[in-house]
Amino acid sequence: MMVLALALTLYTASRQKALLEAGQIPPSPNISLGPVTIYFFGVVVVMALVLFFIPLSKLRLIFRLLFSLLFAWGVFIITALSLPLVVAYPVAIAAGLAWLLWPRVWLHDLLLLIALAGAGSVFGFFFAPWTFMVFMLVIAVYDVLAVRFGFMVWMADRLSESTTLPAFILPRQAGEWQSRLQSVRMDDLKKKPPDRREYAILGGGDIGFPLMLVASVFFKADLAGAVLVGAFALAGLMSAFLIQSLWLKGKPMPALPPIALFSLVGFLLASALGPGL
Repeated sequence: MMVLALALTLYTASRQKALLEAGQIPPSPNISLGPVTIYFFGVVVVMALVLFFIPLSKLRLIFRLLFSLLFAWGVFIITALSLPLVVAYPVAIAAGLAWLLWPRVWLHDLLLLIALAGAGSVFGFFFAPWTFMVFMLVIAVYDVLAVRFGFMVWMADRLSESTTLPAFILPRQAGEWQSRLQSVRMDDLKKKPPDRREYAILGGGDIGFPLMLVASVFFKADLAGAVLVGAFALAGLMSAFLIQSLWLKGKPMPALPPIALFSLVGFLLASALGPGL
């Protein structure tokens, strides 16, 4: 999934860069670290308050519509850069409606991957690589604390009840890819030992944040540097899997810290070897 997401992000970013250069659009002003950090934690606080105080029965439809729009937007970004708009619009609408009306695990994972690749290419354009690298490290610290004190698992549990889990769902058995999204519940997974769980869960941010960093490096430097950072991010994700499997024995683990640390190593190497960083 990570390899596909990286490839799709870099393809989309390359198309985006070509269009910007053809239109002679100057580079965007870089977003500073302070506002984006405040915005991120503001969203987390608002989401937590909403999930705590408002019954899920009143939120389920709203959340599902928002996710459907998010997935449609992601498909539109990817398709509009390669296909005529008359094709991109109906494809995006069909994707959003398919997830809303026929939610399956494989479709959810595919559309989430596409949405994250679209977001990575679009928003990576607005960040200086160093700024986003520091932001990733800040979020990695938050990830550790959120998992350590159960906040992340609580939010994932609440969102899974509304069938709007912003995470990749990885079934143990091949046949489970066809399962309905409603069958995935975090509270059910927590009650079972690791070797009997039907699914593993990987947060969307664990893929999305490295994609934005890679896109930022691509826009501000070159493809080689972006690929190098992406390769180290992939190594970080693999190390997170090994740590959870061999050391934590299936307990919840924040995957972003090792991803961010490996990405930092790749970023420093790219800075030393390539221009623009």
